[in-house]
Amino acid sequence: MAETFLFNIAERVLAKIGNLSVDEVRLAFNVKTDLKKLEDTMISIKAVLLDAERQQHQNEKLRLCMWKLRDIFYDAENVIDDFKCEALRKQDAINHPDINNLKVRLLGSCCLPLSFSLKMSHKIKDINGRLGELATEWKSFDLRQCSDNRHVFRRETISFVDSSDVIGRDEDKENIISMLMKPSEDRNVPVIPIVGIGGLGKTTLAQLVYNDDRIAQADYSVCKYRRRCDDSTLDALQARLRSLLTDKKFLLVLDDVWNENKAKWVELRNLLRSTNGFSPSKIIVTTRSLNVVSIMSSIPPYILEGLPLEDCLTLFTKWAFNDGDERHYPNLIRIGEEIVKKCKGVPLAVRTLGRLLFQKTDESDWIYIRESEIWRVEQHENDILPVLKLSYNHLPSHLQRCLAFLSLYKKDEIYYSEKVIRLWMANGLLEHSKQNQEREVVGKRYLNELLSRCLIQMEQDYLFFFTFKMHDLVHDLALDVSQKECKTVNSETETVDENVRHLLLCDEKLVGVPRVLEEMKNVRTVIIQDASKRSEFVDKSLLNLCVSNFKYLRALELRKSPLMALPNSIGTLKHLRDLDLVGCSSIRELPRSFDKLRSLQSLNLGGTSLKQLPDSVQRLIELKHLVITIEASHLKEIRAGCWTSLQYLGLRSCMELECLPEGMQYLKSLRTLVLSYCYELVPLPRSLKLLTKLEHLAIKSCKSMNLKMEPEEEEDNDLQLSLKTLSLLRLDALTDLPRLLLQGSSSSLQQLRIIRCPNLSVLPAWLLNLTSLQKLDIVDCRKLSALPEGIDRLTNLRELKIHGCPELNKRYRENGGEDWHKIAHIQKVVITDEE
Repeated sequence: MAETFLFNIAERVLAKIGNLSVDEVRLAFNVKTDLKKLEDTMISIKAVLLDAERQQHQNEKLRLCMWKLRDIFYDAENVIDDFKCEALRKQDAINHPDINNLKVRLLGSCCLPLSFSLKMSHKIKDINGRLGELATEWKSFDLRQCSDNRHVFRRETISFVDSSDVIGRDEDKENIISMLMKPSEDRNVPVIPIVGIGGLGKTTLAQLVYNDDRIAQADYSVCKYRRRCDDSTLDALQARLRSLLTDKKFLLVLDDVWNENKAKWVELRNLLRSTNGFSPSKIIVTTRSLNVVSIMSSIPPYILEGLPLEDCLTLFTKWAFNDGDERHYPNLIRIGEEIVKKCKGVPLAVRTLGRLLFQKTDESDWIYIRESEIWRVEQHENDILPVLKLSYNHLPSHLQRCLAFLSLYKKDEIYYSEKVIRLWMANGLLEHSKQNQEREVVGKRYLNELLSRCLIQMEQDYLFFFTFKMHDLVHDLALDVSQKECKTVNSETETVDENVRHLLLCDEKLVGVPRVLEEMKNVRTVIIQDASKRSEFVDKSLLNLCVSNFKYLRALELRKSPLMALPNSIGTLKHLRDLDLVGCSSIRELPRSFDKLRSLQSLNLGGTSLKQLPDSVQRLIELKHLVITIEASHLKEIRAGCWTSLQYLGLRSCMELECLPEGMQYLKSLRTLVLSYCYELVPLPRSLKLLTKLEHLAIKSCKSMNLKMEPEEEEDNDLQLSLKTLSLLRLDALTDLPRLLLQGSSSSLQQLRIIRCPNLSVLPAWLLNLTSLQKLDIVDCRKLSALPEGIDRLTNLRELKIHGCPELNKRYRENGGEDWHKIAHIQKVVITDEE
């Protein structure tokens, strides 16, 4: 099922051609004709790509042709990106003139652009030639234009189920029946949604409920009126439906619903609506999409969980053996227990593997299934992977590629939303928004879409980012569709397709560079994990390979590597956009060539041992995300014109840092500021009030920080800031809240967290000016004895959490608290004592 992702790649390359900046167009002055020819050819190919993607699995020649096209399109993207890199180089030469740059400007202003243009001309002509060679073959497939409307082909389901074949769903059945028995409070027919990934047994659960004797249904004598309706108009069909259901009490099961068009649902809902007061009827909907739920129902969805291991073992035995035969094969049962654990509670996966082993009593067959990834074993139409792939097929092409990219992590990985988004950005997987949204916003929208379709699961929400997990079987699906895009390499890897673009190296047993990597040239992402137990020599060899071979590398992650230094040659990676050096504690300085990484959008230096942040980092004008750890007491002043694109700044474990750098006011695009474990950091500079786009401020474990700022000035009265969230965690010296920042954000602040601030004894009265505040968390602030008088005036406050605050706990608890009535208007109040 490996995918080419050709449609998505073509869209992206064409968008880049169409969005060339003025400076980039100037650089392309000598290749406009060739570039236009490339664009026209790609447009004509893209027009029929959706038809090609649908047919490729039945046409081997077409599939191979598409793989050739994929490589050509990737090369075309590299060439277009070269224009961006050259424009950045020229801009850097203007912004930071030195002797060498002066020489370039005076002596080479004509020859260098001409040289670059000739080189680009050669590359584009080569790409056009390769496309021309494929033209005849491509036309022979007689492909047609078609729309990108995703259509899911699925099996037809029936109402009957033999309850003796169903294991472990009795409690779920009783829960759904209990929901059905609740009286309606509306003319609309109540909709009870059952939600979960494919293969969990949503349909089976609905069948169990439907066939339960306690569920009264419509009089099916209406079936005698059944007649062919192929020639009936829609109006006639609607009238017929209403006549059949009028004054009837019915249970309607809508199985495997994908429709996210609210208008279509409203039309059906209105047909089913009761004409005589509250509706006695009910609807059960099974779906994989929370978007479907939000459209169809106001009832919280019933999230179907996986089966317990014991039930999975029972189900597996039922499918792997004839009744009672398992008693004769205790050795196979032991292996079967390990096989079942791979299924992570999904009944269809259990059934699929049990079916594969039916009547096989050779231990080697069972060991093979135990050791194999589920996506590599034989699958039939209604087995787990084809069923899961329905969810994948229903995704738009850009989300398909983003989901596949998540296979570049190990199973059971905790994903960090902002890290995933940055890797997507580095590889150009986020589309240009028609609403001119920032790419980070687009990335969050993508993740929310995958969450809503149950393809990933939220772990914890940290306000401005969140963590999530992916079910092992969805990870198997991602591995399957990304086989020629992403590859995990370890000490046992024998082969890797030379055109793989993304690599995960995750084996602490590596003793040298895997030979399979030496011939690769097209890699764009390298993630090196489990490096802390390897030698510095191994990682140095790996890094040297990356720099010398992967000239179009976009993302490089070296977390917790024993490396002592980056090679100076790293400056040749002019396309590098994401560099992650978290936990590389032996790195004390950056190489001289670092300023040549002009395409860098994200740089994480957290946990390094840098003595100081060099000037070269300030020259990175594309930088949007920066995390710093240094061993100095002061950071160098931020100069005007530097970091104008910076949106996220984190200072982490800067133990000796005494103050924020001068020039903070120049960070006009800054939206998130995180200060953590900076023990000597005391004041917040008044320049923060000039950061009008700052939305998130988090200060954690800065034990000397008191948040006091210089006295207010007259112009501060009309200060308009944009803070949405403020988190104050483990601040030993905190005695007051930052009035200047909060009052300036009185109409924007939505969430305030105050956690483990032992010396905070009072919340200021002006807190009531935060008219947009929706969530307030107060945790382990033992000296706090009261909330501000008049807190009931915060009418937008929806959630209040108080934990480990003895006086507050006593005063505001629901039963017996003297001031409970002051917070009773808040929708969700959680007050708990210390555990």
